[in-house]
Amino acid sequence: MNLKRLFGGLLTILGIIGLIYTAVIFAGTSGGTRDVKSLIIYGILGIVFFTSGISLVRTTKDES
Repeated sequence: MNLKRLFGGLLTILGIIGLIYTAVIFAGTSGGTRDVKSLIIYGILGIVFFTSGISLVRTTKDES
């Protein structure tokens, strides 16, 4: 089992969770400054984790 693929899968799952949490905050927001800051922070972190995880999974080759 390749450690890079496992880590890439973990990063991808964390990114999806971050993006879903951003969507939940967005659905329940009233437009306050605190809500906008948390939307930006969780959204950016979710996108970064998701793209880096997908990139790790895609570029890592299976060696058997």
